[in-house]
Amino acid sequence: MKSARSRWPRRVVTALSATLVASALHVTAPTPAGAVTTGPVFNTPSGTAAEQTAIRTQFLNLIEGAQPGGYLKLAIYHFWDVELARAFVDAHARGVNVQIVMDSSEITSVHDDGRTYPLLLEELGDDTSAKSFVALCGEGHSCNSTVVPSINHNKFLIYDSDGSGGYSAVVQSSSNLSPSSYSKYWNDAMVIDNDRGVYLAYTQYFGKLVAQDPATWNYLTPTPYSPYAYYFFPRPADDARPGDTVTGVLDNVTCTYTENGTTKHSTIRVGMYKFTRQAVATKLVAMKKAGCVVDIVYTEMDSVESTGSAGTWEALHATGGPTLRCFSWDDDGDEATAGADATPRQIIHSKFLLIEGMYSDKTGRKVMWTGSHNYTGPALTKNDEALLKVDDADVYAAYLSRYTAARAAAKPGTADNTPECKGVKTTPEA
Repeated sequence: MKSARSRWPRRVVTALSATLVASALHVTAPTPAGAVTTGPVFNTPSGTAAEQTAIRTQFLNLIEGAQPGGYLKLAIYHFWDVELARAFVDAHARGVNVQIVMDSSEITSVHDDGRTYPLLLEELGDDTSAKSFVALCGEGHSCNSTVVPSINHNKFLIYDSDGSGGYSAVVQSSSNLSPSSYSKYWNDAMVIDNDRGVYLAYTQYFGKLVAQDPATWNYLTPTPYSPYAYYFFPRPADDARPGDTVTGVLDNVTCTYTENGTTKHSTIRVGMYKFTRQAVATKLVAMKKAGCVVDIVYTEMDSVESTGSAGTWEALHATGGPTLRCFSWDDDGDEATAGADATPRQIIHSKFLLIEGMYSDKTGRKVMWTGSHNYTGPALTKNDEALLKVDDADVYAAYLSRYTAARAAAKPGTADNTPECKGVKTTPEA
């Protein structure tokens, strides 16, 4: 399959905080009324209502535009948005097949609104052999693992016009469907319009979530079709293909290289909600010492204060390590309301990686990974997670712009010796 760049002309559209990379697509099946365009979308928590809900709007466009006989398939960690739930109910009423798989904490969390799940259950039922349903993973564990605790941490929506992908769209997001995800947390989404490879990959994974059969689960990496590749978790230690996906990606980077007689250095940028995976931290420190430029904006790490032993915070703050900025601040001016059961802090909730330079032995590369996958142990080996690679310079440019904005907005920034940044006080994914 040819790359998106060779198939479709692209243009970058910037509308305040929501940056879209739009593609002119030729489709053979009818496009839904609320058609989306291929490219990234970003919310701005400090912006207007429209800017805060920019990602939610992409979900809503697909739901409201879904045609009778089509399929909407949602995998989500937290869904506490009654109006969006009603959109699914309305779609079902007009003949759309609606299938939703959620984590069991949907109904046990202290943040549960008590309305979204009951509304969906009443309309869709919970029989996963039917064409429409809402299902929960097992209590305390993800759909593809029996390990407790583990979670279904996914955040993606598939639209399929006819059950076979005649027309399809996928939204892969870092955002839960909840008020804090819109108004407090910096999130991103990658929208992919009518790409057969992406549709098949995500549909295969969604089927695994619905089946909830951990005994037959294996780390899933369907055949990639340029410019996309996909990685579906968990990837437990006893998997047929064990290993750390992120360090594997980083192994493909050459930090210092010569191009046209000039010495150059690859650049690694990470925008990450939770970063507690020691192997990734160690790798990034080594890459910085090998000549890579390594820059990280994060919300929370682990530390000796939070766990009793040195963690990623200490590893990444070592002499000669990466440039770090923490993004976790009480934007309403009342720290008493920023606890786990109160008003969340403003944070970066994205989980993206940007690589620029020499990658897989080729220079001039600009590649991006995003999804639901935090840099934590459970995200690798226990949780249901999705990670999407996009090898496209325009998409990369949009994410780089977003990273630059998050970096500038990050507080406390480099003064990150705080309980929040070190994981002593955590921010819930509400």
